[in-house]
Amino acid sequence: MRRRLLKMIFVAGQGHPGGDLSAADIVASLYFDILRIDPKSPNAPDRDRFILSKGHCTGALYTALAGAGFFPEEELDTYLQPGSRLNGHPNRNYLPGVETNTGPLGHGFPVGVGAAVAGQIDGAGYRVFVLTGDGELQEGSMWEAAMFAGHRKLGNLTVIVDRNRLQQGARTEDTNSLEPLADKWRAFGWDLVEVDGHDPEALLAAFDAAADPRDKPRVLIANTFKGQGVSYMRDQAGWHHGVPDAEQYAQAIAELEAELRA
Repeated sequence: MRRRLLKMIFVAGQGHPGGDLSAADIVASLYFDILRIDPKSPNAPDRDRFILSKGHCTGALYTALAGAGFFPEEELDTYLQPGSRLNGHPNRNYLPGVETNTGPLGHGFPVGVGAAVAGQIDGAGYRVFVLTGDGELQEGSMWEAAMFAGHRKLGNLTVIVDRNRLQQGARTEDTNSLEPLADKWRAFGWDLVEVDGHDPEALLAAFDAAADPRDKPRVLIANTFKGQGVSYMRDQAGWHHGVPDAEQYAQAIAELEAELRA
């Protein structure tokens, strides 16, 4: 996924590689092990819902959707091109498997809460998973949604915070401090687990535990690094968005291939 999304960004000449790379393990774990979804029936009423609240990280989302069979993998080559279904922000009107249009920060999580409330009212068996950025948690609508989800005891809702501690241009703690982040979620009535967001086994164990019956929403604080897997991008705010040049791209692919061989 990391190699493929970097190719998409390199060819398109635009994108958000830092956040794509930090979220890749989370998104892969969900799409290939956890979500109960069927690309042949993307709108099945009993499907699990996944919402990418950090909607600019479409490189990770689109590679996962293609890998899961929602559209042909060769369509990834049209990323951000005129007329392509693969926009810079996901659009449910164009692409199967996208639950809601996201991109404006603070928007996707409240939609996910609404989907979870609907499932609770209907007694439905589907689960709702929402991936947020940590900088996104500086939006007031996020905490309104968190408060309401805790009040409703939405046991069918799991939120994953991509806690890479960087946002556009700076560190989250220098911009508008989020800590003590775990205490804030608990105060809003959430069950909380902290996990290494780059450890697939730890992620799967946390997601499996989230499937147990419960009377609280669950949040996974996934500790990650922006630009994970590429040495010059890792933990660098400047790669929130940007495009590697040809030499940098070749280095990134070589590093990722070496990691696969290790």
